[in-house]
Amino acid sequence: MNKEIDKQLKRLNKLENKILNKKENQLFKTKVGPVIDKIEGIIPEKLKSVLEYAFFKGFQLVFDKGHKYIEKTYNKDKLQLEYDLNNYAVDKKMSKEYMKKLDKQANQSNLLNSAISVVEGGVLGVLGIGLPDIPLFISVIMKNIYEIVLSYGYDYESKEEKFFILLLICGALSEDDKQKKLNEEIDQIGIDMDQQIYAEIDLDEQMKVTSIILSEAMLTAKFIQGIPIVGAIGGVVNYNVIKKIGKYASLKYKKRYLLGKARKRNDTVL
Repeated sequence: MNKEIDKQLKRLNKLENKILNKKENQLFKTKVGPVIDKIEGIIPEKLKSVLEYAFFKGFQLVFDKGHKYIEKTYNKDKLQLEYDLNNYAVDKKMSKEYMKKLDKQANQSNLLNSAISVVEGGVLGVLGIGLPDIPLFISVIMKNIYEIVLSYGYDYESKEEKFFILLLICGALSEDDKQKKLNEEIDQIGIDMDQQIYAEIDLDEQMKVTSIILSEAMLTAKFIQGIPIVGAIGGVVNYNVIKKIGKYASLKYKKRYLLGKARKRNDTVL
């Protein structure tokens, strides 16, 4: 394996282990945690079901028709051209400098879209809007991921890639052993997809699973966001969720990209 690829993969593995073994913030656990537990205790079960369904319909809408509208918020052709140029440079000389150029666009996208989510969540929260903004929130999540996908040379329109993206959202928002198990599954599916090995998938079922995980991560925030003025906290929660998803998606797509380069070089040698 090329030395630079090896160095990059080792760095990614360190970042990945940091995410998978993240220590719980003690201040949050002792001060904020009990408050959230109390709020969760008064949230009606019906609202939980409504929220899960709203996220599911939001994913359906974005996957069926939404990506064409989301693409109007960034220059897809420019992102693909930048990838082609940077990837050509990487193929000519695998170096840290050229890898940084590949990473730059993905990192900028995550930062910008996280900031957009603060405005979206904060403004709608002040107005007392909770559930109706879910398609908009999902659109920001997908905009972030789509730009990352393009930054590493992938295409998000296939059924298989949509499935992979949903798994990434689940992996980013899960915790402990469940997250570690999902992380391994995501790696293997990514490798299989890049080698044209496709298992039978149920996209609707994965949308439902992802909607449950996302609604659990957002439940308290969305409940509070439905209360005028107090709901401004939604912007902070939106920011944290999108930043977490974006960071994880960048890591996983870069890993897929590097593993693909490693396989290609080994095939060339053989």
